Amino acid sequence: MEIIHFFDEDTFTLTYLVIDPSTLDTVIIDPVLDFDPPSGSVSKKSLRKLESYIHERKLNVQGILETHAHADHLSSSQLLKELYPQAKIAIGEKIKVVQEVFKSHFNINYLKTNGSQFDHLFTEFEEVSFGSLKMKAIPTPGHTPACMSYLFGDALFSGDALFMPDYGTGRCDFPKGSAKDLYHSVSHNLYSLPDETRVFVGHDYQPHGRELQFMTTIGMSKKNNIQLKGTTSEKEFVEFRESRDKTLKAPRLLLPSIQVNIDAGKLPPAEDNGVSYLKLPLRVSN
Repeated sequence: MEIIHFFDEDTFTLTYLVIDPSTLDTVIIDPVLDFDPPSGSVSKKSLRKLESYIHERKLNVQGILETHAHADHLSSSQLLKELYPQAKIAIGEKIKVVQEVFKSHFNINYLKTNGSQFDHLFTEFEEVSFGSLKMKAIPTPGHTPACMSYLFGDALFSGDALFMPDYGTGRCDFPKGSAKDLYHSVSHNLYSLPDETRVFVGHDYQPHGRELQFMTTIGMSKKNNIQLKGTTSEKEFVEFRESRDKTLKAPRLLLPSIQVNIDAGKLPPAEDNGVSYLKLPLRVSN
């Protein structure tokens, strides 16, 4: 198995290709669609890098997997589906919970909340094949209720549940997020994996200006993760996570990202002037 990474510096997002070199069957994990909020401009720059690499290697794209409905970048899954129509777009089945929450929040009348926008909804610990690639979907709710981590052999793709040891874990203050759930997800569902399991993180925020790092191991995380070690108690983690989350600002692309990503990467339908619009809920305070 071969793993190729692409790093989007604007959103600190890691996109991965998981490749079986013998068959060239490939899965894409967490692809990025570039978006500039001040201009409302959507760009295919990150997508073109993926497309170029896939074309050069003549890869057979079998799946486009989302670890969750991202709140910090738009997904390019629909544009990739146009390029690779045989590929299945997939996400955890609890995306339906996230859709219900944000359909009401944004008053998006057209949005279906049954997950039907995706080709496949993973159930907990489901084992799935994408061509010759075999994968297990490991539930890691807490950051969002729909978070899934994906295990291919000895390689785990942890999304926003578990980051590099010097950064910690994902935040838990989004609607239906839960520090208690994240503690259970990591300490039980991930830390029970063999110590040598490689962990490929969904973001690297490069604390203290260090160079990009995107791969650790379960053993290193249990030993060195600054927020959640193997010895950290639930009480310690929940108190820390909830306290820290209260100090965090909303992600820069939260409002546009979530509207697109809960709809499987589809941009809002064009209105009668041919233009698509994103909503911006206003909160008036005294």
